[in-house]
Amino acid sequence: MPNDNLKSYLHLHLIVFIWGFTAILGALITLDALPLVWFRMLFAVGFIAIYIYYKKLPLRVPTKILLQFLFSGFIIALHWFTFFHAIKISNVSITLACLSTGALFAAILEPILYGKKIVPYELFFGLLVVVGLYIIFNVEGNYFLGIVTALTSAFLSALFAVINSRLVKSYDATVISFYELSGGVVFFSFLLLFFGSFSVEFFQLSMKNLVYLLILSSVCTAYAFIASTAVMKFLSPYTVMLTINLEPIYGIILAVLIFEEKEKMSFGFYVGAVIILLTVLLNAIIKSRKKQ
Repeated sequence: MPNDNLKSYLHLHLIVFIWGFTAILGALITLDALPLVWFRMLFAVGFIAIYIYYKKLPLRVPTKILLQFLFSGFIIALHWFTFFHAIKISNVSITLACLSTGALFAAILEPILYGKKIVPYELFFGLLVVVGLYIIFNVEGNYFLGIVTALTSAFLSALFAVINSRLVKSYDATVISFYELSGGVVFFSFLLLFFGSFSVEFFQLSMKNLVYLLILSSVCTAYAFIASTAVMKFLSPYTVMLTINLEPIYGIILAVLIFEEKEKMSFGFYVGAVIILLTVLLNAIIKSRKKQ
């Protein structure tokens, strides 16, 4: 229904603003990317489990579907790891600008995975995004590794959105989120065990890190993850990815206000970022008019 779509779209914008703040928290938390994401998912699973218990939601799902949930959890865990790692090795602005390429990746992945017809203007807009990225690469070459890591994160984000768009049509968003985040915790737990990272020091969090992690895992993960999964019932993966591309606008503004000099970039960076963001907005306008 149109009202459902409008409500879901506005809700998605609130979620995207929260995700923009997620990047700020990632920069404020002093942990490395891997333990940061592990604690984030672990705490979020706890919050979601409490909600499931309170709502008495059934958790039983077919084994085949459970494996799909766990695989999606593996994808989102890698997305968050590369996202926060990119912030650590570059900064918030670089990471969020590169994350805007998610819409391009979604436009490519949907036809490959689900046989959707390729839309020519989506590919054209994708090329404009590449132009924006080329400019950023040229003027911010010292952040090369951070840019590549952020682009990897954008690809994983798009892949997750495309896969999840099918799952949410048949199962409750909260249950999906519980299993996906649990899968991410299990995967990273094995990884941390393999590298021998679990120790007494690993679990000794400073009060500042603990507070930031609780905000990150409750508001920015448990709530936002469930809500974003739920809106996919009414919005297409491409629309979701386009709206998520507004995250850099919110995040970069917040980063400049909070971190000041650390986040101030060269003029060329903003030219490239504006090309990417204007492409996103133009695409949204065209899609809106086509629907009308």
